Amino acid sequence: MTEPLEDTSAVQVGPRIREFRQQRGLTLRSLAARSGLSIGFLSQVERGISSIGLTALGSVATALGHSVADFFDAPAAGPADDPVVVPLPRHFTLTRGENAAVQYVSGQQTYRMLSDRGAGLVLEPMVVHIAPGGRREAAYGHAGEEFAYVISGELLYEVDGVEHRLHPGDSVHLRSSVPHSMYNDTEEVTTVVSVVTPRLF
Repeated sequence: MTEPLEDTSAVQVGPRIREFRQQRGLTLRSLAARSGLSIGFLSQVERGISSIGLTALGSVATALGHSVADFFDAPAAGPADDPVVVPLPRHFTLTRGENAAVQYVSGQQTYRMLSDRGAGLVLEPMVVHIAPGGRREAAYGHAGEEFAYVISGELLYEVDGVEHRLHPGDSVHLRSSVPHSMYNDTEEVTTVVSVVTPRLF
């Protein structure tokens, strides 16, 4: 059985949501209304009982006036001697090397970003490793569009109340405003290439 990926930064996300929420003088009810997430779910995330995916965290970040990166420590990049990003015009980026991109961990999910920032570029491409177990997130909608392609493992993807089991080679593409969620109910790590809009970082 594949071992779950080590969770190195998920612990800080919940407390930072609470910290930023309290700094703005918001109640959980107010944050729930602004983010489109339930009070119960946000409470569990703040207490470390539930994890939160990056897109849901993006909604919370917007509601709190922060960037998603503010909820994490500085992400780990590849070794200093590895080529990371070749400077190119602002409308184009080129990222080289398997270890070049930064990573973020949120609950059972590890996100490896696949491109650098580029002015005017709206896609957020990443490889997502989803460890088994953890608490299943409630389906919810948000602004944007997303695509997921399963590389390995299996993924239970709920779209508009209907569950779909995705296997390697399967993909899903949807308007993010449709309530959706994903969950790994197997005993192995699932790897997915995911592209979302708008950019989260």
